[in-house]
Amino acid sequence: MYKLSKLQNILLSLGALLMVVGACLFVVQCGRQIACWVFLVGTVLFAVIQSMQQYEGRNLVVRRLKRIMNVSDLLILLSGILMVDTQYNFLLPLFRLHGSEGYYAYIEYVYNKWVVLLLIGALLQLYTTYRISGELGQDEPK
Repeated sequence: MYKLSKLQNILLSLGALLMVVGACLFVVQCGRQIACWVFLVGTVLFAVIQSMQQYEGRNLVVRRLKRIMNVSDLLILLSGILMVDTQYNFLLPLFRLHGSEGYYAYIEYVYNKWVVLLLIGALLQLYTTYRISGELGQDEPK
């Protein structure tokens, strides 16, 4: 894997910290209007820096795991967007075009669904990080 520079490592850690702080503040309903933006900034930082880390090796398992990691980054980014939508309801007008049925569809399919995307993205991150480190450890000569 491509080694990140010191600045990139700091930005990756800052993004992860902002995600945790933003999600915790949003869940405990402490400053939700700011917490959703803190979370979104953290997700953007984390996903962008992590996508900059490329793998140029020939191991197909690591390549597949890196693609799965990119999907999890996308899910985490979408969870940040949906968290902002949960606070500000900016997608609601798109559903209101269909009357009261549109409102119920919005509640059923969009509102507060950031949690599901975050959970799936976090589980994929955990799995791929663990597996990539194991696969790269096998490639190194002993």
